[in-house]
Amino acid sequence: MTRREFVSTAAALAIPANSQTPLVAPVNLVMDSRAKCTPQQLRRFFSSIWPEAVRDFNRCGIQLQSNQRTGEIKLSPGGRPIFTGLERGAINVVVTDRIPMAWDNGRALLGVTTRSEGYHLCLIALSYAHGHQIPFFSVNTCVHELLHVLLQDVFVSRPTGLPGDGREFRIDWYATQLWLFHDGAVIRKSAQAYLDRLRSAVTARA
Repeated sequence: MTRREFVSTAAALAIPANSQTPLVAPVNLVMDSRAKCTPQQLRRFFSSIWPEAVRDFNRCGIQLQSNQRTGEIKLSPGGRPIFTGLERGAINVVVTDRIPMAWDNGRALLGVTTRSEGYHLCLIALSYAHGHQIPFFSVNTCVHELLHVLLQDVFVSRPTGLPGDGREFRIDWYATQLWLFHDGAVIRKSAQAYLDRLRSAVTARA
């Protein structure tokens, strides 16, 4: 099975543990063609990190319906990231080697979630990304960043200082509940509201 076939079918093959109708969250998985990812990093992402995220969300009735494409992260003359391959009406998960310096500022970030020119974007840095490691403190990078979207943090600016740290801990707390206890009722409710907002935004642009 090719990587593309795997990504497009992984969510569909996962069957929720409960009987509720799954929420379908469209995910546009974009591989940065400029990234200097090693074969080992790519293999770890596709065999471990991403499937783990798919399983976790599936357990609370959220099906990540993925397609894969190639894109690029270019830099403007001022160093601002410019993305190609993004899709409106989907959560864009961009896989690269490192977060662009304009956003990272030397912090070796695992990921970033934001809105860029109207696109909803999770940026994953394979040089640092990992699966679940330590409950409440070191969880799956993809789960963490996707929760920022599904819990609707993507619609507000990240607070600084202690409020910002508190928001990050909140995300890791929900990720741990999903990972260890398969508890995602709050996530599913928020995800439904997020998907409604996403569809409304697409309709308004049409």
